[in-house]
Amino acid sequence: MEERPETELISIPATPRASTPEILTSSGQRSPRGTHTSKNAKSWTPNSFISPRFLSPIGTPMKRVLVNMKGYLEEVGHLTKLNPQDAWLPITESRNGNAHYAAFHNLNAGIGFQALVLPVAFSFLGWSWGIISLTIAYLWQLYTLWILVQLHEAVPGKRYNRYVELAQAAFGERLGVWLALFPTVYLSAGTATALILVGGETMKLFFQIVCGPLCSSNPLTTVEWYLVFTSLCIVLSQLPNLNSIAGLSLVGAVTAITYATMAWVLSVSQSRPPSISYEPISLPTYTASLFSVLNAMGIIAFTFRGHNLVLEIQATMPSTFKHPAHVPSWKGAKVAYFFIAMCLFPIAIGGFWAYGNLMPSGGMLSALYAFHLHDIPRGLLAMTFLLVVFNCLSSFQIYSMPAFDSFEAGYTSRTNRPCSIWVRSGFRIFFGFVSFFIGVALPFLSSLAGLLGGLTLPVTFAYPCFMWVLIKKPTKYSFSWYFNWILGWLGVAFSLAFSIGGIWSMVNNGLKLRFFKPS
Repeated sequence: MEERPETELISIPATPRASTPEILTSSGQRSPRGTHTSKNAKSWTPNSFISPRFLSPIGTPMKRVLVNMKGYLEEVGHLTKLNPQDAWLPITESRNGNAHYAAFHNLNAGIGFQALVLPVAFSFLGWSWGIISLTIAYLWQLYTLWILVQLHEAVPGKRYNRYVELAQAAFGERLGVWLALFPTVYLSAGTATALILVGGETMKLFFQIVCGPLCSSNPLTTVEWYLVFTSLCIVLSQLPNLNSIAGLSLVGAVTAITYATMAWVLSVSQSRPPSISYEPISLPTYTASLFSVLNAMGIIAFTFRGHNLVLEIQATMPSTFKHPAHVPSWKGAKVAYFFIAMCLFPIAIGGFWAYGNLMPSGGMLSALYAFHLHDIPRGLLAMTFLLVVFNCLSSFQIYSMPAFDSFEAGYTSRTNRPCSIWVRSGFRIFFGFVSFFIGVALPFLSSLAGLLGGLTLPVTFAYPCFMWVLIKKPTKYSFSWYFNWILGWLGVAFSLAFSIGGIWSMVNNGLKLRFFKPS
């Protein structure tokens, strides 16, 4: 039998979106409709009817066609049984992603406003514990990121396109939902809320800098700026799926790298405040100091949120046995997290060096505005704030996509049809304004970051280690077995401790008395 030329692979054209469910192959192509296809695929193989004996009497043109078809089927491997409604949902609707898209999405999710509050954590931890905590957290989350990329296709013939799906495979149907659904939804909604806080506040500061003394006597209030920012987010959220926002993720990545670099460079280039100190902030009681330290470590943990999106990003890529999706996914993730390290460590160290324990609770932007409003050229400062706004608008889209996917999954499972453009827009408008109202009710960025870091820490640091043991099943009492169990339980313990610290910090800031009262 003659060899199959590489250039003669059969290409299957993209199938237009249909009104009935379809089964997706592991490469992302849509297969013929109907439930019988996936059932028969269990006992059917590419070699079942295409054999040398079968091909021998056939002429060369027909033989070449069948050989090429056989090669294509061998490359695909076998049909992968997925949820039929995946062809209608934002995360799995399009599967033409690549390593570049993975790098853009991971950068957009991994660098953002959370980097701006890292010096706040250092002001409670000091130099030594701040650097140690940040380094350990970075290496830990890089390891669990690799685990998630590998587990995406851990079972032959199955792709875990969402974090909750992988949790169900590891922990069981019911327990997986209970363990993973709340923190992932909370992380998406909480991050969207925090982005509205940062974006609205930054728009207000940008307007004040640009307008200067010419501002009107009745400027917009903080709540009104939140509303303006939320409206812009809702407009951009009408893009249909995760691949369609790759351009926005690129904008978010570039702006994040740029403003993170500008923030620490502008800070260290100016003279430091005369009363600066690098001793950790001391509070009146030991209990208060302990809770503040826990909240600070929760802020560091929240800096590395984004693992709830790794599987979703990888789900947008085609995958075959010959070209599995984990290769471009890990390649893009490595590039992204190299740049993330180049941004997080300088802004944490440089920001703490510039302001020490005088760092405002709002982070680097508040420090630049408070200490160097008249030292830095107004145009340069305004550009930094504008870049933050662009990044927050882009990050809102990728962190909201799992929530949009959940809304539409509930609708399609009940109606057995894809969402119309009006239903899809309604879900996204609803989510945007719910996040807005939560943001108005919880206007405490640093405290909210600590609580978010504590409650969602298992998603990044604990669950992946447990999943590796339960799915990959390393040899009992081996190094891998011990290492992952220890890391997983340490992550759970840290989650409880950081959550308590975040709650204490929020209560200590008078949260209960300040609902709906930002100026």
